[in-house]
Amino acid sequence: MASAAEQLAANINFGAIAKATELKKRLWFTLAALVVYRLGTYIPIPGVDPSALEQIFAQHSGGVLGVFDMFAGGALSRMTIFALNIMPYISAAIIMQLLTAVSPTLEQLKKEGEAGRKKINQYTRYGTVLLAAFQSYGIAVGLEATSGPSGSAVIDPGLFFRVTTVITLTGGTIFLMWLGEQITQRGVGNGISLIIFAGIVANLPLALASTLELGRTGAMSTGLILFLLVMAVVVITFIVFMERAQRRLLVQYPKRQMGNRMFGGESSHLPLKLNPAGVIPPIFASSLLLMPTTVVAFSSDASGPAWLTWVTANLSHGQPLYMALYVGMIIFFAFFYTAIVFNPADTADNLKKHGGFIPGIRPGKNTADYLNYVLTRLVTVGAIYLALVCLLPEILTSQYAVPFYFGGTSLLIVVSVTMDTVAQIHSHLLAHQYEGLIKKAKLKGRRG
Repeated sequence: MASAAEQLAANINFGAIAKATELKKRLWFTLAALVVYRLGTYIPIPGVDPSALEQIFAQHSGGVLGVFDMFAGGALSRMTIFALNIMPYISAAIIMQLLTAVSPTLEQLKKEGEAGRKKINQYTRYGTVLLAAFQSYGIAVGLEATSGPSGSAVIDPGLFFRVTTVITLTGGTIFLMWLGEQITQRGVGNGISLIIFAGIVANLPLALASTLELGRTGAMSTGLILFLLVMAVVVITFIVFMERAQRRLLVQYPKRQMGNRMFGGESSHLPLKLNPAGVIPPIFASSLLLMPTTVVAFSSDASGPAWLTWVTANLSHGQPLYMALYVGMIIFFAFFYTAIVFNPADTADNLKKHGGFIPGIRPGKNTADYLNYVLTRLVTVGAIYLALVCLLPEILTSQYAVPFYFGGTSLLIVVSVTMDTVAQIHSHLLAHQYEGLIKKAKLKGRRG
């Protein structure tokens, strides 16, 4: 069966997609939903001066605001109804995962199956609303307190502006959360991930055009541009290889006799990904590192304390201290988040309950220790891989003045989401082809 599935996946083409009616409907729905999202990133919130906002954001785009604006597809710099994007939902989901690891009540809910999962999702939605309201109020207050060369970014500051901003931005996040769930249910791929993906790649054509313009004006040589294109292909290939890499542990199930028949005795595999934490470590690391720089930029002036000036100078992109802390925090969060999402003791207990065992390893504590040993080695390699991918753009940007639009985090997100979406399209096509084979078999049976 596995070889047949691989052969069908290898023969997938656009003709097969054209024949799969259900898949076409899902693809069109996904495309329409992403178009709606992109239209919303151009609808501004009321009471903001666009020209003053553009000047202010240009001064602070190097901090954490620039990172969030990249994920939002430029919606934050334009201060539109989707300025917060889906980030409050992601933050709430991560917080719920952390709480599930430390709260016995939430951990019990997680073990209750579908009912518990729905309850946890409901708590995540409530957390999203609270975080979005808090962040949107902070944005409203921050906009009132900042001003650029052409004046304040807010036309008429006051309570009414704060209330309308909170309602508008929170409503935009809730709509995107609902839209992402609709894409997951009625479209193709994970809706939340696709919304972030669309925001990141939205400005890619403009970035490529600006890079080519540098080559036309002579600011960059043609050889350097070609080298960057080749290197981008190599890095993407490397990311695909590492994201697909996994260690498969052989799991054996004993034979059982029921009456005169023998059951069981089969073997399966327990797949352990090389990078179980995904893109969470780079997101956490970059957000925490850029937060002090952003706060200093908004709160201090040229005559501020010396330590604030030191923070701004040393914790900015390309500085040695920034890159050293960046690598250290990526490695730390890779181990920390993996320890939360994967529990070797629970996995060993589940194997023991179902009669499964790893050959040569005794069930129970020995299996948990072995899983922890294997996982530690995998996460070590995965953390180094994440650090290399995220550090390469930083080095090229700071040392060689290469205009990189894609950072390591965004590149990882784009490649991972593309792989997941293509895998789901393959699954739909395989199901469609198997349905066709079953119908043909039934017709032949009736004729016979």
